[in-house]
Amino acid sequence: MKVLVYGSRLFGGVIRCLVEDAGHQFAGFIDDVHEGQDVLGPFEATRLTHPPPEYACVNAVGYSDLGARRAVSARIEAAGYPMPALVHPRASVSTTSSVGAGAFVMAGALVDCHVAIGAGVVIWPGACVSHDCTIGANTFLSPNCTVCGDCHVGESCFVGAGAVIVSHAVVADGSRIKALERYVDGR
Repeated sequence: MKVLVYGSRLFGGVIRCLVEDAGHQFAGFIDDVHEGQDVLGPFEATRLTHPPPEYACVNAVGYSDLGARRAVSARIEAAGYPMPALVHPRASVSTTSSVGAGAFVMAGALVDCHVAIGAGVVIWPGACVSHDCTIGANTFLSPNCTVCGDCHVGESCFVGAGAVIVSHAVVADGSRIKALERYVDGR
């Protein structure tokens, strides 16, 4: 499958690698603001030269503005592009779990049994989602965070690196859970 990546900055580069690692063909970046290597142009122009269903498209807008990320996903969907879930071959996803459209499961991530991963969720390397959990759409699970069993994490949440959500917890939509510990510039 030929896949366009909407967003060409740092996260876009990571998603380009995931597209290729997942066995798909990277078709170019879409970027409404920036120019650069492999940037095909803004969305409306690229839609004309790279139409659906000949191409799929994934959202590489990062977590700093989850509302803008949600709007980009809606734009991609409204244009008729398929939004494949991308699962790295070194990730582990139970056959009893589901991964929503446009979700990313990175290398080394673990999705246990009976888990529902919503559309546009990003699960970074080393993150663990235990049994019987629901992860709402447009949520980011940072590297090495743990979501224990039977949890519900709402939509558009951010869970920081190394954070732990204990069993049976309910995390409200839009929540931000800090990283376990921070190390910044020697402090």
